Amino acid sequence: MFDTIIWGRVTLFDLIVSMIILLATALVAKGVSLYLKRIFKDKIQLDHLSILVKVVSYSIIGIGLIAVFALIGIDLKGLLFAGTFAGVVVGIASQNVVGNMMAGLFLVVERPLKIGDQVEIDDVRGFVEDIRILSTSIRTYDGMYVRIPNQTVFTTKMVNYVFNQVRRFSYNVGIRYSDDADRAISIIRSVLDAEPFVLHSPAAQVFVHKLGDNAVEIMVRPWAPVTEWYSLKMKLLWEIKKTLEENSIEIAFPQRTVWFGDGTNPSPNYPSSGKLQEGPGEQE
Repeated sequence: MFDTIIWGRVTLFDLIVSMIILLATALVAKGVSLYLKRIFKDKIQLDHLSILVKVVSYSIIGIGLIAVFALIGIDLKGLLFAGTFAGVVVGIASQNVVGNMMAGLFLVVERPLKIGDQVEIDDVRGFVEDIRILSTSIRTYDGMYVRIPNQTVFTTKMVNYVFNQVRRFSYNVGIRYSDDADRAISIIRSVLDAEPFVLHSPAAQVFVHKLGDNAVEIMVRPWAPVTEWYSLKMKLLWEIKKTLEENSIEIAFPQRTVWFGDGTNPSPNYPSSGKLQEGPGEQE
């Protein structure tokens, strides 16, 4: 029974053994992957560990396939020669798959992103969850899972928000013309100095950058570690506003100055003497 010829010189026994080898290879690859993740999870970076696990896993599977080919009598040298024609056929039929595989290899070598990075790829923003052979998975800020082909990741414009260790953010704070701009700058600097996550190098910039129609506009540009950037940006703006108001410096808002000419707009409630009158301070 086990000597029954299935194909060529391959017997039923060879086929059963081949299936056992493939199953054992898959189990060994899975077990080794779990073992590597357990012993190295606190010793090396997550993206390095992911690459190591994939290389070891694919190597074990490759060894198993070679053993199966040898068992069933497939000549690997013949496959190399046959691969020229087969490669053309497969390349035409699965051009995108091959392109994604090559792009995945280039991503591993160049490493423009790693697992856990905050990125923007092809208008998709979020955290890198995994970098596979064919695709990269992104978890968006609202919790959605997005799979992007590696060829798209490699060829399109990509923004990595955490590639550098520090990141700058900016505020445009407008104060009234009647307020002391130098004093406002000093107060804003004191708020920045009191925050431990605002970096001293590179130093924060605080300066008057524009004399607007309704306000003296002060530009505030602090630097922060990328791990604290978002929370600090949300926190500091409110702290600056409160501290300025506590020191009698108000945030300006758009105002209108209305000209009433003699007799052109007669109204018992407004003067018609040709003077400039400040509006009631309503927002435009």
